[in-house]
Order: sequence, then C-alpha cells, then structure tokens
Amino acid sequence: MAEKFKLYTLLGDYPNTKALKTGEVKSDLIDFSFADVKVSNTAFKPLVREARFDLGELAIVTYLQAKTYGKPYVLIPATVLGRGQHHTIAYNPERGRLTASDLMGKRVGVRAYTQTTGAWVRGFLADDYKIDPSKIHWVTFEDPHLAEYKDPGFVTRAPEGKALVQMLLDGELDAAIVGDKLPDPRLLLLVDDADGAARRWAEAHGGIPINHMMVARTEIARSRPDVVKEIYRVLRESRRAVPPPADNTLFDPWRFGVEPNRRSLEAIIDYSFRQKLIPRIFSVDEIFDEVNALI
Repeated sequence: MAEKFKLYTLLGDYPNTKALKTGEVKSDLIDFSFADVKVSNTAFKPLVREARFDLGELAIVTYLQAKTYGKPYVLIPATVLGRGQHHTIAYNPERGRLTASDLMGKRVGVRAYTQTTGAWVRGFLADDYKIDPSKIHWVTFEDPHLAEYKDPGFVTRAPEGKALVQMLLDGELDAAIVGDKLPDPRLLLLVDDADGAARRWAEAHGGIPINHMMVARTEIARSRPDVVKEIYRVLRESRRAVPPPADNTLFDPWRFGVEPNRRSLEAIIDYSFRQKLIPRIFSVDEIFDEVNALI
C-alpha cells in the first residue's frame, strides 16, 4: 500500500468535524496529523505568519487579508464554523439602556478589529441600523493576525492589563463584542430578539454568516489536486454525520460548495472592504480560483 500523504492540520472539535477527528470517516489517501490546539483561533496567527500548517480552519476575514498579502494558502469551500452574529454584542444595563441605534460615538470593545465576528457585527450595524462604524470608538485587546495590517485611526488599544468584560462592567466601554455566550449574567444583548434578527438576516442574504472555512497550502493544491479533492470529500462526509436543519438549508451553519456559500461570502467581502480590512473587492470566484476545478 502506498504511503499516505501526511497533513499537519489545524481543526477544532465541532459536531461537524467529530466523525473525521475520531476516525469514523476515513481516508485511504491522507494521514491527518491534528495539532493539539484547544481553541483554533489561537493558532490563526502562526498559520498566516509562519505557514505552520498544511491544512487548517481559518476565519474568513483573516483569509481575505491573507490573500491580500500573498500568503501561501488557498480557500476550500468547506465551512467548519458558521453562526448568526446578532447575539454576540452586549452591554451593561446597570449603566443605562442602550440599543444598536445608540452606538454612534460610543466606545465598543472587540478582541481585535480584524476579528471576523466584529466584521459581521459592524456590517449589520451599518446596513440595518444605519450606523457608521467609523464613528464608533473601537477598543481592541489583540494584534491583527496579519502582521502587515494596520488598524484604522478610529481603533485604539486598551491600556495594558485591562480586560474586555471588566471594562464593560466598569463603564469604560459602552458595549462589547463578547462572542457566542454572555460572559457575565449582568450583561444583556444589545440587539432585541437577536435570534429573530439573525434569521431575518440569513433569509435576506442567502444563509447564516460564515466564520471559519478550510485552507490548504497552495503548493498542495497545485501539485496534488487529488489530495485537495479528498480533503473536501472527507470534510463533507464528516459534516453529513450531523443532521442538517429541518426547516431550511439557509440555516445550515456548515454549508459546502461555492454556490451555497456565495451570497454570505459576497456580504463579508463587501463588509471587509467598507471597513478598510481589505483594499479591494474580491469576487467569490476569485477567492476559489485555485480549487474550483478540483472539487
């Protein structure tokens, strides 16, 4: 038997990746060596700065920036993390009532300005609440994943030693992008009926927002297209081990293929350009130009 093609792989533990990571879904071609990383986004920086992995999940905004700066990875249309975003921004009601329409001129915390969740939130704030994100004072706590990128002038770094949640509780921030779950019971979601708002957004934009997709080394795509095709197959088989939403595929958080993801990708590309995260608009076909014929 021929030796398998070994891939040092960054991939989190999700319902849709479990079958692959436990060996339930197998490959006769690839030997996946999974990195011992508990939270994948902590390894995005070495992925794009050091090209540490052969294959990995990557936040979509980080990928768009990686493509901008010529990093040696291609995007595979395999979503490994997707979700609604309206529930990710919160405020402290003890400091007074706040709504999304009140954010102009306020101080809003976010882990990093380039964080994909932040880009999605700023996008719907701009489109649905008529808020100019550049008129918000964004306060960050981490560097961008891409060393080449510099934050816009309306973004400032929190003082050394400060923590996002505590600053929000103390009134040093008016709101903050806190992630998938509220980190403190004293906080409230900024968007009323966040789940309903997220569903309406998905219906209007062809699917729920994409957070992470898969990337592979460019040299692998060029020299071993059979490996890229197999990567796509096993990831899709692993996803199929989890039943899709019964109501509508728009609410499938793990969509595969270019067309099912096209409109969501068009939205995040547009948001990224408008927010000065990337210098130009990419077409969806352009970001898959190396793999379109391989899957």
